[in-house]
Amino acid sequence: MLLVGIDWAERHHDVCVMAADGSVLASERIADGLVGVARLHELVSEWAQEPAEVVVGIETDRGLLVGALVVAGYQVVAVNPLAASRYRERHTTSGAKSDRGDARMLADLVRTDRHRHRQVAGDSGLAEATKVLARGHQQLVWARRRQANLVRSALQVFYPAAVAAFGGDPSGRDAVAVLGLAPTPEQGRALSHGELVRAGRRRAVDARAASIQAALAGRQLEAPPVVAAAYGQVVAAAVAVIGSLSEQLAVLEAALTKAFSAHRDAGIVQSQPGLGVVLGARVLAEFGDDPDRYATAKARKAYAGTAPITRASGLRQVVLARSVGNDG
Repeated sequence: MLLVGIDWAERHHDVCVMAADGSVLASERIADGLVGVARLHELVSEWAQEPAEVVVGIETDRGLLVGALVVAGYQVVAVNPLAASRYRERHTTSGAKSDRGDARMLADLVRTDRHRHRQVAGDSGLAEATKVLARGHQQLVWARRRQANLVRSALQVFYPAAVAAFGGDPSGRDAVAVLGLAPTPEQGRALSHGELVRAGRRRAVDARAASIQAALAGRQLEAPPVVAAAYGQVVAAAVAVIGSLSEQLAVLEAALTKAFSAHRDAGIVQSQPGLGVVLGARVLAEFGDDPDRYATAKARKAYAGTAPITRASGLRQVVLARSVGNDG
């Protein structure tokens, strides 16, 4: 068995090749990309006859480098960075740290304790694509919420009537349309019923337009005109971003739906109560579809962060909620 530790970075990676007895056979810094991977294969081939004899320890489970190692047939062990930092303390107590030393530490880790760490799963390409789309969709949802919070915070300061008009949610369709037309109190009071009808929703248009018009026309405390105009520019810019994000979310959701629906396990995932297309796709993406990824049901629960942990010392025993897990 040949043990390899890789301390990866954006531009280069430090590699340590170790024998089963712990002796270092080679230590080298390789470039990121195709040339570096080719050099890594050259180093490994000097000491191993078959790819299956090679165990690689690295502090990530994704990326082009990890994909290349898996395709090559190596056993790739993804080590949690927090666990790696604890192993580092076994080698030094001075606090010293180097990329070369971390590569050696990772090689030694998989030499002695690889059975305690998770091997990178062999998920299908469709599952990986679903993961990319699901995570991208979630990131855009969070980005839209941040922009909505920015708009709501600004409205609370200078335009409380708008907050009341849209129920405190400035990211809805009505809010984006109306605030895009009238981001200040003065402009809001000037909006006609017809303009609100054209800008608003498709159902119950007249009643909703009348409600918004009454809220925006109501009396309220107002900031000086120059301050209101400045806030209005901030609101208009953020509302434009929210509108763009909503459009792109619809595009990503369509792509996510297509990828998820094409997966063989989509029906099984959606058979669970409360899981629609988007949430079901996230569940599939984070758990993966490799049938051998989890040794036991408890391991799956631990990965999800739902398995409790026990802390026992002497006569004291406490069961706590797990704080470490996949929170995606």
